[in-house]
Amino acid sequence: MEFHTLEVRQTALSLLRGGARNADVARQLDVPLGTISYWKHKDRAKRGECPGPHEPDCPRCDGSPLDEEAYAYVFGLYLGDGHISQYSRHRVPNLMITCADSWPGLMDDAERAMGRVFPFNRVCRVRRIGCHNIKVYSMHLPCLFPQHGPGRKHERRIALEGWQQEIVDAYPWAFIRGLIHSDGCRITNWTTRMVGGERKRYEYPRYFFTNKSDDIRKLCTDTLTKVGVQWTVLARGSDPFNVSIARKESVALMDLHIGPKY
Repeated sequence: MEFHTLEVRQTALSLLRGGARNADVARQLDVPLGTISYWKHKDRAKRGECPGPHEPDCPRCDGSPLDEEAYAYVFGLYLGDGHISQYSRHRVPNLMITCADSWPGLMDDAERAMGRVFPFNRVCRVRRIGCHNIKVYSMHLPCLFPQHGPGRKHERRIALEGWQQEIVDAYPWAFIRGLIHSDGCRITNWTTRMVGGERKRYEYPRYFFTNKSDDIRKLCTDTLTKVGVQWTVLARGSDPFNVSIARKESVALMDLHIGPKY
């Protein structure tokens, strides 16, 4: 595992103590902003100084403000295509949301929302084949995403803490939008029917949410029910991985608040 050298850290602390901004130090030394913030926090704590007003405090640890609507959306993205790595080479946890290149608007939405949740941390994009990883580094990721743990999400229990449930209840559509943007889609189905003795093609829109985790699917369907969306579960073979929304009134409600990916 690669770590930053002691010389780099000492250089960073020297610049910070001299009044340099976290972002400027991060850019000058090519070190993630979250790492610089963490070094500064540990250095000031060691010297008995109180955190300054621009420190990236944690809503859970320090009671700092949290953009709850943005959090509901990012949390939905995390449950679908998100991952937290606690053992990166920078020794600072990072949240990574994988977004396909087919949906550039989704990448923009994810980046903006993550910036609102972590206003003092730099959000970046990392190019991969056919996709980009939207990333942010923060020591407080495990505080804000307590569902993080070893193994795949569908192989462990996923349950909301009380404060998370309050946010989802307050911003259900933002949460649903994050789920659909990660593991969902809006498609056009078709079937045929007899009209006046002639078989005609009939098309209709439908939303799907597909996830292997029973717990995550239940979070989705419970929230859909609360906002008045009717849903059914369709099996993929013998596995009920697909949540389907096909009733006209429910699709119209989803179109009003979600819409297709873009």
